[in-house]
Amino acid sequence: MTAASRYPHLGFDPAPGSTDLVRDVRRKLADCAKEMERAHSKVTKLMNGSYWEGDAAVAFRAQLEGGPLPLNLRNGARSVDRAARQLDLWGTELEEFQRRAKTLDGEAKEAREALQRARGDADEAGQGHSALHTAQGDLDDVLKRARSLAGEHEEAAHRRARHLGDATHRLAPHEPSGWDRFTDWLGDNLPDILSACAAVLGVIALLGLTAVAPWMLFLAAGLLSGAAFGLRVSDPEVLSSLEDGFTKGELDIDFWGNLLGVAGDFLGMLPGLGAVAKGAMKAPELLAATAGPVGEAEGVLTLAQKIARAGVRAGTSIRTVGVSIRTEAAAAEGAVSLLSHPRVLGGRLAPIVEKVDGPATLLGAGTAVYGVASSLADALDNSAAKTVTNLLDGPRTLGVDAPATVGALHFLLRGAGEAS
Repeated sequence: MTAASRYPHLGFDPAPGSTDLVRDVRRKLADCAKEMERAHSKVTKLMNGSYWEGDAAVAFRAQLEGGPLPLNLRNGARSVDRAARQLDLWGTELEEFQRRAKTLDGEAKEAREALQRARGDADEAGQGHSALHTAQGDLDDVLKRARSLAGEHEEAAHRRARHLGDATHRLAPHEPSGWDRFTDWLGDNLPDILSACAAVLGVIALLGLTAVAPWMLFLAAGLLSGAAFGLRVSDPEVLSSLEDGFTKGELDIDFWGNLLGVAGDFLGMLPGLGAVAKGAMKAPELLAATAGPVGEAEGVLTLAQKIARAGVRAGTSIRTVGVSIRTEAAAAEGAVSLLSHPRVLGGRLAPIVEKVDGPATLLGAGTAVYGVASSLADALDNSAAKTVTNLLDGPRTLGVDAPATVGALHFLLRGAGEAS
């Protein structure tokens, strides 16, 4: 279909491309990625001696031992899957561009008809009139927006093309340097690394393995969780996986892993964010209570003395904000879980929560560290391990992390007197 027939009233195609073709290629790439993943799983099991024994198996493993096939299959499956996700995102974007183009074509049709009527009226009157200029301006505005849409389409297409190139660069037949492998690994797993560091800080605070005050570890863990949360929700692959799960029912291992990762990081950052916000809001009140009277001598100070005094006040304000945040962070760090609140089943769950809290913290750190380790060791990266991790993290997130977060926020919002 030509541009003239697709958008006859615009006269050009501001959103070229076939969504059907994009989705067809995306489906084929997704199927290819699944087949490569199955092949990698089978080769790994054969290498481990799980399915095949005997002289032929030994000879087979000897041929593949230390070779590139398992790694290439694994990297290839991931790369092709990423490419499929990028095409899925491009298909959605292209569909929206073409919807907007269709709307603009309809507006252009109305504008051209209005312009034709205005020209007819002007010819009958023998002179131009304002309606003609207005109609021409309306048409020019529609065409201008269509050209702007074409620019958006081209920019988005180039962006997706770059992402496709990034997704498939591991398929190139060259051996990357150690630094390239490290930066690739870091970029691919940074959210998981930050989450694992936050979980480890929780263990350190729990076991008292450092002289650092627990409230400092609490804020640091919240900062790391917030950074991990921001990276996850800005990752098109994570968003696509979650969208497919919620809208298309594709509840695979990646969906549950991404959902638990986003939820865990979100819950981890909220108490620290709340402590900082409340501490900053209470600081002016504390500063006003501790500040002395300015006095009439202020007006006779020299400029240098006024600057020095302003510097002292600024330093005092900063210290006051810090003290206020520290106070709120320490309070939130020691807040009890919602399930331990006296109004929840009369507080009967408090002994259970107290016994579960420590093991749950260790479990969360363990699964987080395992997730990072599995990105380094192929033997640890398998569907069974991911399923077990998700089954452990799901109840822990819902049963321990969520009530603890609500308890900390309740403490910050209502105060220690009502929360305890």
